[in-house]
This record gives sequence, structure tokens and C-alpha cells, in this order.
Amino acid sequence: MINVTIWNEFVHENKDAAVKAVYPNGIHTALSQGIQHDDFNIRTATLDEPEHGLTEETLNQTDVLIWWGHVAHDRVSDEVVARVKQRVLDGMGLIVLHSGHFSKPFKALMGTSCDLKWREAEEQEIIWNVNPSHPIAEGIGEKIILDHEEMYGEFFDIPTPDEIVFISNFEGGEVFRSGCTFRRGRGKIFYFRPGHETHPTYFHPGVLKVIANGVRWACPAPGEKLQFGHAPQPVRKFAKGSAV
Repeated sequence: MINVTIWNEFVHENKDAAVKAVYPNGIHTALSQGIQHDDFNIRTATLDEPEHGLTEETLNQTDVLIWWGHVAHDRVSDEVVARVKQRVLDGMGLIVLHSGHFSKPFKALMGTSCDLKWREAEEQEIIWNVNPSHPIAEGIGEKIILDHEEMYGEFFDIPTPDEIVFISNFEGGEVFRSGCTFRRGRGKIFYFRPGHETHPTYFHPGVLKVIANGVRWACPAPGEKLQFGHAPQPVRKFAKGSAV
């Protein structure tokens, strides 16, 4: 069983009628229902909960954390950000969705601005599968077509990804590295671009399948916690001054 925590700031849905019409119970609820599988144990957390719902106990029990944020990045506690970052370094998987590219945890783990070009418009996005043998792309086919999405365009200021799984193109001619993987410490990170709050993207079966595949890929492998710091002196094989 994979323990999944879905984090959503849950701000748009409470303030914007257009977003509430698409996600009346929140993006986190749509994701929870959309990716539910027998091998997933899913909980949700939101910004206004104590410690943003990401207590040490919760994170210690989380195999994979899914993150969606947009207008309240600055309201996320630095203490919680440090906690999330350390859990990733210790092995927790992290899936960052859409505007979560500008979230504090993602920027802390990438070490760059994570900035990009964008255009909020009603235009088609084609998400091309450019790494079909990758586990995240399993069962996706050559592309996913979204009739209406927000445009993200290059340059995307991230470190060179370990792998690029998907590349998107938009009606305006822009392209974007829309599915990228990274490794930090023992943790695996997957950034997946689609998911603007005014579009029903998180009801699309292809998008949901990618996210579910990402959860399984990012799930930590068994192994001991990495050890750093001072190492003890080695045991000498021969007494000092003895002949070899």
C-alpha cells in the first residue's frame, strides 16, 4: 500500500466562482477521487489546517506527496517547507503539479527561480509522450490532447531534468518541458505541467493516469537512511611496525 498525501492550498475554490464551478469540493478532492486505486491510501491536506496539514507525523507516514499551489505560495510556512524538503531528501516522493512550479518546496529542491512564460488563454495543449518506455508514461500512448489549458512556455528555469517524459506544444507556437523528473537525496520528484484551476483538467483520464503512474514511480524504494558526517577510523589489518 502506498501512502499518498495530496496537498492543495484550497484558496481559489473558496473565493472564485468560476473555479468553484469546476472544483466545488476542491482540486485535492478531485485528485483524490480521480487517482484512487486499491494500492493507494490517500489523505488530503490544505493550507489553512494547522501546520498546513503537514505535521511531522503526517509527512513521516507519507510515501508520496502531491502538491498544487498558485496564489498563496508566500503563506506556506518556512518551517513546513524545510520539513518537506528533508523528507524528500530522506526518500519521500514528490509530485508537483502545474503552478506548483513556483512553490517554496519545489524551488528549495531545484535551487533555481523555476520561472517561466505563461498566457492564460483558452487554447489547445498537446502533451507529447517523448519517453514511452518510462514507467510514468505507461499506458499513455503518443499524446494527450487538452482542448483548453493555460499556456506555459520556455525558457523554464529549472536544472537540467534527469529525464524528460513529456513535452507540450500550444496553439500560440510555444513548447514546454511538461513532464520532468529529478532526484534529490533518496527522493524522486516529478513535475507535471497541466492543471489550470479554471479548466477541468483533473477529470481527464489521461492526466489522472499520468499522476497515478507518477505516484508509483516516486514511491520510495526500501533502504536505510543516508548517513553523512564523520566516519570512524578504519580498523588496521596489521599492527603498526609489523612486516607485511
